[in-house]
Amino acid sequence: MKWGTKYGPEYVNRLYAMVRRHLTGDFNFVCLTDDGRGVNPAVQCLPIPPLNLNLKPGERDGAWKKLTTFEADLHGLRGTALFLDLDVVIVDSIDAFFELPGPFRIIRDYPRFWRLGERVTGNSSVYRFELGAHADVLAHFRGHMAEVQQRYRNEQAFLSDVLHQQGVIDYWPDGWCPSFKYHGIPAWPTNLWREPFVPANAKIVIFHGEVNPPDALAGRRNKRFAHIEPARWIADHWRE
Repeated sequence: MKWGTKYGPEYVNRLYAMVRRHLTGDFNFVCLTDDGRGVNPAVQCLPIPPLNLNLKPGERDGAWKKLTTFEADLHGLRGTALFLDLDVVIVDSIDAFFELPGPFRIIRDYPRFWRLGERVTGNSSVYRFELGAHADVLAHFRGHMAEVQQRYRNEQAFLSDVLHQQGVIDYWPDGWCPSFKYHGIPAWPTNLWREPFVPANAKIVIFHGEVNPPDALAGRRNKRFAHIEPARWIADHWRE
C-alpha cells in the first residue's frame, strides 16, 4: 500500500523484485495506491478504498488505511493475501508464510520493558489473511471511528485486539520477522565500528520507527546520539 509522497515507486518495484526472487510459483502482486506512476507493469495498481476518517486539521491518518485491506470485496480479489509494508527487506524464502495454518497471522509486536502483561498486539508490517474474511473488523471501525481512535494508539493495536477477542489471531514464529533497530544493530559500543547484520533465521527484516532501508544502507540513523555503520548487506537484497 502506497499513498502520499514519503515512498516513491522504487519501493514498490524493489519489493516486487524481492518477492519474485523469494516466492516459489505464480502470484498476483497488488499495490493499493493513489499514484501508480513509475510502478513496474507487472504490479497490479488499484485504488485504496475510501476510509472517510474524521481527522482534525493537520492530523495524519497514519496507517489506519491498512484496515481497508479487509473490505468484503476488495476490487474482486480472492484468495490468500500476504500484506507487506513497503519498507521491509526480504532476505530468504517466504514460501513458509503461506504454509502455516491459521485464519490470520501477524508479527508479535516487539517487546518494550514498560509494557506489562500479555503481548497481544501484532506488528502489521507483515500479516496474512483470506481476502474478504474479516470485513467485520473494518465495518466496526467505520461505525465507531472516534471511539476506536481514542482507545487504540494505532490500527495494529485495534486489529490485534479484535481478532484476539475472536480467537483467530496467530503470530509468525520468533525470528522470521526481526526488527532491524532492535535485532540487527550491534550493541553499544560495538555499534561504533561493527556493521549491522541480518539476524539469524530472518526471512523478512522490518524497518520501523527511526530508520528505513536507504538510511540504514548509508549509515544514517534518525535519532540523536545514535550511530550505525552502513548496513551494506541491504544492497544485496533491496534491489530490483
